[in-house]
Amino acid sequence: MNYSEALRYLLSLLGDIRGSNFGLHRMEKLMARLSQPQRAFRVVHVAGTNGKGSTAAMIDSALRAAGFSAGLYTSPHLARFNERYRINGSDVDDDAFASAVEEVRAANEKLAAIAGGEQHPTFFETLTAVAFCAFRNAAVDWGVIEVGLGGRLDATNVVNAEIAVITPIALDHEAFLGSSPRSIGEEKAGILKPGSKAVTSPQHPEAAAVIVERARELGIPLVEAGVDWKAANISHAEGCYRFEAVPASDAKSSFPVELSLAGRHQIENALCAIAALDAAGIDSEAIRKGLRQTRWAARLEHLPGRPPTLLDAAHNPSGAATLARFLEEHHAGRRIHLIYGAVRDKAVDDVAGLLFPLAYRVILTRSNVQRSLQPETLRGIVDHHHEHIEAAATVEEAIRAARHGAADSDLIVIAGSIFLVGEARETLLAVGSKS
Repeated sequence: MNYSEALRYLLSLLGDIRGSNFGLHRMEKLMARLSQPQRAFRVVHVAGTNGKGSTAAMIDSALRAAGFSAGLYTSPHLARFNERYRINGSDVDDDAFASAVEEVRAANEKLAAIAGGEQHPTFFETLTAVAFCAFRNAAVDWGVIEVGLGGRLDATNVVNAEIAVITPIALDHEAFLGSSPRSIGEEKAGILKPGSKAVTSPQHPEAAAVIVERARELGIPLVEAGVDWKAANISHAEGCYRFEAVPASDAKSSFPVELSLAGRHQIENALCAIAALDAAGIDSEAIRKGLRQTRWAARLEHLPGRPPTLLDAAHNPSGAATLARFLEEHHAGRRIHLIYGAVRDKAVDDVAGLLFPLAYRVILTRSNVQRSLQPETLRGIVDHHHEHIEAAATVEEAIRAARHGAADSDLIVIAGSIFLVGEARETLLAVGSKS
């Protein structure tokens, strides 16, 4: 199997989540068929609504700075499937990707032959199994595994993690996770296991109570970032923050941190990562180096140009509020040309209400993903939030339109679905490479 064949196989599995048959039973059978690849390395398991990708990337970077080999599994990807699987800081290569997919496909087909088509693992279950096989094949020391949806019944929850991390919880995917902080918190807290160490970001009181209760039931230690680790002497340079990381247990053991990821919210993510890394026994110098070197594309990512562009995958109200706060703090008074698009099932009106008032003009567009809303459909939902809304059929047309109407001192902001932002990033980087 080559890369193209592997990709075709994975895409053939695309479909709706099997809500009526949601659970870990298929994944557990698949892991047994594959000889438990998820047990071949130590695991940090990261759940949450916002910040889990950034936090996972920080943890991965610091583990590598400490001298460990590490695999990072995240979703979705921006441009290529390989991005979901990073080994020692680089996307898995095409051959290793194809080899892992072939291994999982063979196991999938055996399961389906034995127990029937309903037992064939889903798209995301298969992707997750590919991560575990790729990391086992690469003999990594640690796997940093990001939850896809929820936690308790997510395909990744077949791991027995040493460290279970829960980043900030907000309402998202309510159809599957419930519509209250408590119900969503219960799903996220499902990644806590006997024998693990738990780390959580500051949470809504209802969600926090669930996490504390779950940790107490399991008899496992719980570290709360923002309580057990705090940030002092906060400053920033061009939106990237610096602070003193202070442990509540021993203030004399504090150390300076310089973040490479932009935005004040990354302080909270960094404290969560620091707490997890400290629980894993990583020393402060490796933590400092790892946080300073973390790279995480399309999250408040600045790309140079005339005018420059800011990319951010703000796809839900909480993410949009974070982006809005960043623009108000670091780009106040600047004319903003906002390119926005979304997929179905997102709270687009709420997101538009947060972002559109900050924009000089708004250009609606869509990515190539089938679930993307058509610009005119989107306009009918959000046009009451701004007087100057345009529509562009493609991302490339939207970028051209934004640049045509912008001065060099303005800022183009591209936000919404990660698929839109990923497509825009590829377009902008391709143009930049030719200039």
